[in-house]
This record gives sequence, C-alpha cells and structure tokens, in this order.
Amino acid sequence: MNQLPPPTRTARPQAANTNEYDDGPFTFRPATKDGHTASVAIQGPSGSGKTWTGLCVASGLAEGRRFGVIDTERGAAALYVNDLSVAFDTLPMHRYDPRDLQKALAAAAERRYPVVMVDSLSHFWSGADGTLDQVDHAKSKYGGNKFAGWKDGTPMQNAMIEALMAYPGHVVVTMRSYTDWVLEKGQPVNRGTRVEQRRGIEFEFGVAAEMDASNRLTFIKSRCPAFRGLVLNQPHGARDIAKPYLDWLRDGAKETDLSVWVDAAMSPEATADTLLALYRDVQAASALASPLMHPTTKQPTNLGDLIKERGLALKAAS
Repeated sequence: MNQLPPPTRTARPQAANTNEYDDGPFTFRPATKDGHTASVAIQGPSGSGKTWTGLCVASGLAEGRRFGVIDTERGAAALYVNDLSVAFDTLPMHRYDPRDLQKALAAAAERRYPVVMVDSLSHFWSGADGTLDQVDHAKSKYGGNKFAGWKDGTPMQNAMIEALMAYPGHVVVTMRSYTDWVLEKGQPVNRGTRVEQRRGIEFEFGVAAEMDASNRLTFIKSRCPAFRGLVLNQPHGARDIAKPYLDWLRDGAKETDLSVWVDAAMSPEATADTLLALYRDVQAASALASPLMHPTTKQPTNLGDLIKERGLALKAAS
C-alpha cells in the first residue's frame, strides 16, 4: 500500500512591499494616559448651537492660546470672533475631498495650533467631492457598480478619520443631524436623529454629544466618566466640557510633543536602527497618522510615513 510522503513546511509567502516597519512584532507595554488628547464631536440639527458650543469647547481646551477652525459653513464660526476671550484663525474650505481635510490638518499642525475645530465634518461626507461623491466617481471603474466604488471611498474616509484622531493636539468637530424617517407597513415612523456622516462615526471620538433645538446637550458616548449619562441645558463649553475633560486626561499623565519625534526622525545622527525604534515608539503612542508638513518637501504627510521614508533610505544607503 502506497504511503503519502511526510508533510513539509514551507515559508509563508511575503508581500512584495513587506518590510520591518509594516511587519513588526506584537509588543505589550504598560498602559498610560501619556500623550492622550481630547476629541469632541457635537452633532445636531441646524440652529441647535453646534458652532457656538464647539467654539466654546475649543477655547477652553486651548487655555488662552490661539486655535484653528477648518470652516465649511460659509464663515459661521467667524461671526463669533468678538464673543470669545480666545483668538482663533479660520481656513475656509469649498471642496470637501477627504484628502483635502488631511492636508488642512497638516497645515494646522505646521502652525502648532493646540486645538483644531472642524465645522462641520458632515461636508466631507455628503458635500461636493466628499466621500459619497468619491464613491460615485469611482463606480465607473467597476462597470457602474456603486457598491464596488466603496473600494476607493472607504480607504479615503478611513485615512481622513485616522488623521483627525492623530492630530497633535485637541480636536473638536461639529456634524449635522436630521430626523430619520422610515416606512413601516406604509406608515412613516420616526427613528430619532441620524448624523450626516458615516454611520457610527461618533464612536471614534473620546466624547460625543447631541444638541437639540432648545440648545440642550445630551452626551451619547464618553470615555470621560464625568459626562456619562449627563444632560446639560445651554452648556458653557469651556467650563462644563473642556475643563473636566482636561482634568481627567491629565490625571497622572505626561504630555507629548510631536516636534520631538520629528526632530529625532530628521536628526543627522539618526540610523536605520534608531528610526525603526522611533517608529515603534510612535506606533505604541497611536501617533503614526499624525498629520504634518514634510520638513524637506513641505508637502502634507504623516509622522509614520516620514520616519519610514528616512529609515528605509538610510538602510538602502548603508
């Protein structure tokens, strides 16, 4: 009776672009709050007070320093310039490609704003050239199949959110919401409100709240224990939201400075090995997607790509 030959082990095929940066070890480290920043999302219908409340939160997080506002609401934030005790700059946006928000965040990081506010994030979903438009444009590559168009749209959306969450400072966004009506047995049924962004987007933020037409704010998600289940009528953003959030984040934590990592990446003394170790430290801090301007090319990039680019170049040179 013929016997099968003994099994042999073969190496798992590696992707052509695999390198030590993309295929590193899985390393557990002690848990710490070091480097964590505030991320606040405020959603609500038109006229609920999102912009004003968001500005108040941003001013409280800025603690007296000038901050930046990425404005898609035709200058709505600038109307309040004399009503805040903190100065802020605005960047008007008229095209809402998700990749453009990444560039705007890199420009804000270059200015070292301690807080960046996006008013509103909804435009980068449903506005001109937003994610939904990108999906619609991409479907022609797949025979008109809009579902297949998400192969292009989803990575753009995800990269935008990664850049937002990795901004080297605090983040405040506003988002529009609307009443979600559905037909059940031929009758319209009110399913509550739905945010005008990708479903579940609010859970990306450390704190998410919803405002109603009466300027009442209800927290719908919070990592900060002080806000869980809390409802505030006509909230004072700096006092009621920014201060307790900062107090909680800073309890036993150290702040990090993005420029320290950038300087280490660009140091003349850097080697391929030190840059790989730096990459792992930044990765552990969930800061690889931190947007910035490339120190040499002055083009938008992120911290992880900057370190990897220089590390691989030094390795190739050696």
